[in-house]
Amino acid sequence: MKKLGIIGCGWLGNHLAEHLSKDYEIFATTTTQSKLDGLNAKGYHTTLIKFPDEADAEMKTWETVSELDAIIIAVPFSGLRGSKIPMTGKRQNLLRFIGDFKGQMFYTSSTGVYPDTEKEFKEDDLPATEVESENFILEKFPHTNILRLGGLMGGERLLKNYNISNLDQLVNHIHYIDICSVVEKMLKNSLTSKVYNVVAPVHPDKEEVINAQKDLPYLGKCTEKGRTISPQKLISEMNFQFQYPDPRYFHR
Repeated sequence: MKKLGIIGCGWLGNHLAEHLSKDYEIFATTTTQSKLDGLNAKGYHTTLIKFPDEADAEMKTWETVSELDAIIIAVPFSGLRGSKIPMTGKRQNLLRFIGDFKGQMFYTSSTGVYPDTEKEFKEDDLPATEVESENFILEKFPHTNILRLGGLMGGERLLKNYNISNLDQLVNHIHYIDICSVVEKMLKNSLTSKVYNVVAPVHPDKEEVINAQKDLPYLGKCTEKGRTISPQKLISEMNFQFQYPDPRYFHR
């Protein structure tokens, strides 16, 4: 069985591990002892590691990295959208931890890299080499796949469960099941050096989503213009079909 490393087994990392564990032996990292025990109980090989904001000269290379066939980096190394918080030290710690890994690699970025402008954004509008929070990994590992994820949804994460403002704003959301399916297909096809927007292709506004998820009629006027992220490159290059193409029905 092939071996897969997941750096950051939080909400998304856990879903990825569960989805892929049927085909891969999972090697995971977490930041707390309580989570480590839970992950080990699932049969994963778990390492307790933190990536401090300051560069740590004592940071060691992951002892199992040479055994891995692929790595998914599922922890944020970009800071909050629009923030000026320097992440240089934290990123250096990550690079030390990975060492000179040569296998297939995935880096979970965000559609937050695109400007807050009323238009449809495609990958070529903003090359990864021009995005600081993506280029740092490409400089050392140019074969890395960059996945620009929309708002993470699915399961208990539904828009109806949150206190939401700007109800007329279009959404760029993605169900975790579709993220898992994208990664699974890319692993099987041994894809490298790809940049994909991983976003559901339908972009209703927030009020539409909330009403649909509450099984209420929507009587307002649907928003027609706004900032949207296109997944067309993913669809066409990978012949990818979303299980959850419409955020209004992520609860079904």
